[in-house]
Amino acid sequence: MEPATIRYVRGDATAPQGKGVKVIAHVCNDLGGWGKGFVLALSRRWPEPEAAFRRWHRERAENDFGLGAVQVVQVEPYIRVANMVGQRGIRTGRSTGPPVRYGAIDSALAALAGHSLALGASVHMPRIGCGLAGGRWELVEPLVTARLVDQGVPVTVYDHD
Repeated sequence: MEPATIRYVRGDATAPQGKGVKVIAHVCNDLGGWGKGFVLALSRRWPEPEAAFRRWHRERAENDFGLGAVQVVQVEPYIRVANMVGQRGIRTGRSTGPPVRYGAIDSALAALAGHSLALGASVHMPRIGCGLAGGRWELVEPLVTARLVDQGVPVTVYDHD
């Protein structure tokens, strides 16, 4: 049997391709900020992921919000968005190193695998952690493979034109 692999396509991750339940996964910061990068494309399509993320951060004293946590928000009958906290802060003029946290992305992907398998869902994403978070895909891709693909979750990665 062929080992499962990540499917790479050109297109928009906010318009996931294929049948069945689809989860759009992306990386958020731990400051509760939502205003740059891929999240803007999400917010243009659906208000729920941003509203849920901001509420999750605001009420963090009573919930699991923090690095490595994941929040799954239903936006359409067959589409959900996974807000994954995988970035410590944001990049500023004086920050040292990129805000990406690979360990947190790894934890969030592991949690996402459970959600996806329970839903029978495929996962769709841009190259998570590699935009504003400053991560490198050659370090993120093995995490996606180990936590999702190797567990039987089909993954499609979208490269925007």
